[in-house]
Amino acid sequence: MLIAIFSDIHANRQAFEACLGDAQGHGAERFVLLGDYVGYGADPDWAVTTVMEMVDKGAMAVMGNHDFHSGTAVDYPDAEAQLIIEWTRGQLDAAQREFLAALPLTVQDESRLYVHGEASQPKDWTYVTGTAEAATSLAATPAHITFCGHVHKPALYGLSITASMTAFTIASTKPIPMLPGRRWLAVLGSVGQPRDGNPAAAYTLLDTDKKEITFCRVAYDIEAAASRIRKAGLPVSLAERLFTGT
Repeated sequence: MLIAIFSDIHANRQAFEACLGDAQGHGAERFVLLGDYVGYGADPDWAVTTVMEMVDKGAMAVMGNHDFHSGTAVDYPDAEAQLIIEWTRGQLDAAQREFLAALPLTVQDESRLYVHGEASQPKDWTYVTGTAEAATSLAATPAHITFCGHVHKPALYGLSITASMTAFTIASTKPIPMLPGRRWLAVLGSVGQPRDGNPAAAYTLLDTDKKEITFCRVAYDIEAAASRIRKAGLPVSLAERLFTGT
C-alpha cells in the first residue's frame, strides 16, 4: 500500500493541490495529514474544508499547534503568529473551528505513529531538530516508524537495536529503505511553507509493501500563493519567504 503523508499545509492552496496531484499520480491509496492546516497562508477556509472532506473519505488527521490555536480561543506566544491566527479564526465558520479543536494529537496505525510535533508530549509542540528530541520521541512509542512535522525541514533519524541514534542525510528524492533492525522517526517537510532553502512543496510517500519512504518535492505556482497572501493583507514577509523556502 502506498500512503501519502502531508504536514504543515498552512493554508497554501496552490502547494497542497500540487502535492495532492503528485501523490495521486504516484498511485497513493491512503492519505495522512499531520497538522497545521491553517496559519500563514491565505486560504484557511479552503484548506480546512479540503481536510474535512478527506477525513470523511477515510484519511487520517492529527492536530497541529496552529490548528489548536485557531480552533480554540487561546493566545499564541508569538505576536505575528497571533495576528495571523486571529485573522484565520475570522475566515473559519463554527463547524470548521470545531473540527480543528476535536482533532486527535496522535494516531496509531499498525506499526506507525503519526503526530505533529514530538510524541512524548505532543501538546507541548516540541520541535524535533536533532537526535536528542528524536530519541525522546521514539522512547514514547513502540511504533516502528513515527512520522511528524512542525519543523518545516525534512529529516530522518534511526535508532539501532543497540540504542544508537543516527541522523541520516536526505540527499535526494529517491526511496529510502526502512530497515527492520532499526526504529525510525521521519520529520516531514512542509507542504505550504518550506524552510529548508528549497521552495518546492514537500510531502512523503510510504510504501508499506517495499518498506521504504520517499521525501517528495513538488513545484507549484508560488506567485499565485504569494499574491493571495498580499491581497489578504497578511504580512508581506509571509509571501516573500515562499520564494526562498526559508
